Amino acid sequence: MDTFRKYIEGIAEVDDKDWQVFASFLTKRVLPKKTTFLSLGEIEQHINFIEKGEVRLFIPKEDEEKEITFGFSFQGEFVSAYDSFLTRTPSLYQLETMVDTTIWSINHADLQKVYASTKIGNTIGRFISERLYLIKSRREQSLLNETSEQRYLNLFKERPNLIKQIPLKYIASYIGVTPQALSRIRKRIT
Repeated sequence: MDTFRKYIEGIAEVDDKDWQVFASFLTKRVLPKKTTFLSLGEIEQHINFIEKGEVRLFIPKEDEEKEITFGFSFQGEFVSAYDSFLTRTPSLYQLETMVDTTIWSINHADLQKVYASTKIGNTIGRFISERLYLIKSRREQSLLNETSEQRYLNLFKERPNLIKQIPLKYIASYIGVTPQALSRIRKRIT
């Protein structure tokens, strides 16, 4: 929880009283690799901070090879099916750990209590919203304005560890190409 507090204090000054209220609603969850912690059709109940690990956001398909990976979240980042969380409607995608992962979660009802009872609550909520929006916006702009090769190179530049840690089939899906096309892109680059 210390990592999470330091992260929050990087956003804004948090007094001990507000932190105690916020922390009292947090739940630590330790999830093994390949754990689906939000399934298609479930309403997202939590916003999660990744203390350690990696999470994949994807649209499942009957044929696993046709799943669509559209996001990754890593240590020190928030992850949620945020559209479902906000609208209280079923999620159209799933969240799955890619490695053993530790997250700190707060549920929707408790977050509303934090907003109402602390000075820092709304600032934290706004910051989380802004971070999740920026990730989504960058992804959309990348898909609209860049070639698949540019998306791959940018991904490698922005997150070099990603390329080493994540199966190529997920990376291919994320940049919008087949694994075979990704293989050709990698050959051209090297």
